[in-house]
Amino acid sequence: MFFDNPKLLWLLVIPALLVILYIYREIVGRRPHLRVSGIGPWLAGGPSVLGMLRHIPMILRTVALSMIIVAIARPRSSTQMDKIDTEGIDIVLAMDVSTSMLARDFTPDRISAAKDIAIEFISQRPSDRMGIVVFAGESYTQCPLTTDRATLINLMKEIETGVIDDGTAIGNGLAVAVARMQGSDAKSRVVILLTDGVNNCGEITPQNAADIAKTYGVRVYTIGVGANGTAPYPVITPWGVEMQNVEVEIDEDLLRNIAETTGGRYFRATDNTKLSEIYSEINKMEKARTTIDSFPVYKELYGRFGLIALICLLLEAVLSITLFRKLP
Repeated sequence: MFFDNPKLLWLLVIPALLVILYIYREIVGRRPHLRVSGIGPWLAGGPSVLGMLRHIPMILRTVALSMIIVAIARPRSSTQMDKIDTEGIDIVLAMDVSTSMLARDFTPDRISAAKDIAIEFISQRPSDRMGIVVFAGESYTQCPLTTDRATLINLMKEIETGVIDDGTAIGNGLAVAVARMQGSDAKSRVVILLTDGVNNCGEITPQNAADIAKTYGVRVYTIGVGANGTAPYPVITPWGVEMQNVEVEIDEDLLRNIAETTGGRYFRATDNTKLSEIYSEINKMEKARTTIDSFPVYKELYGRFGLIALICLLLEAVLSITLFRKLP
């Protein structure tokens, strides 16, 4: 155990002085006078039990004050942890949130399936820094690189379609994802780009974005999401929302080229199971061994001293108004 504010322990002089003052008052200050014919009965009986116990409130008060001083000095303990070999890389999930992701060829739809499976992937990699980028007609960062899994998962759950201009700006999405890697010193940097369409807008072409990723040593895994042929898509009509089959258009050549340029791989997901298998395969491929040096784990101990002080004060208060109330 050690103290974070050891200089405050000098305040223990105060209860020590109070004890000295109390003893002085007991010895010198209390001089009652009584004329008796002899002191034999007093010598035979010795000091009374209650007479000795009357010092207990002062003892409790002193202990409480001492414990409070120790508590505010912030006592702590630490455990030294050994070096740990772990697997950790920087990963950015770039997800298409265009309205076409509402198609129902996945259960319940593409965007919901992509979010649920991505959350499972996040949970399986506790040692990685991960971030989220979303794109449609434009792109933005939903979550920067972080090891805070709870925040990352909550932000993944909040992803929705229709928040930004519709469209599919694959180049913008990839460029923003690569930008999230700036300043990263990880040995391995990865972008997992998921889309269900064809690049049709954006200031940065997908090929330029792929070249930027290659320059910065970022490997890109691309995933094309959508069934083969047609897929049911919710369409608003005068009679409400109706499902209509629309043709699935994915620029697989573009996605394959992005992956090959950066040293990654292209995958095609046609249903929930296939998408889950793709993430599992990426999970197995991306393993980077790193070593975490030994580090101390601190435990705060002030609570136990504060509890002792509280118990002493409560006990002193109870005894002062009950058992010792009529004592001299």
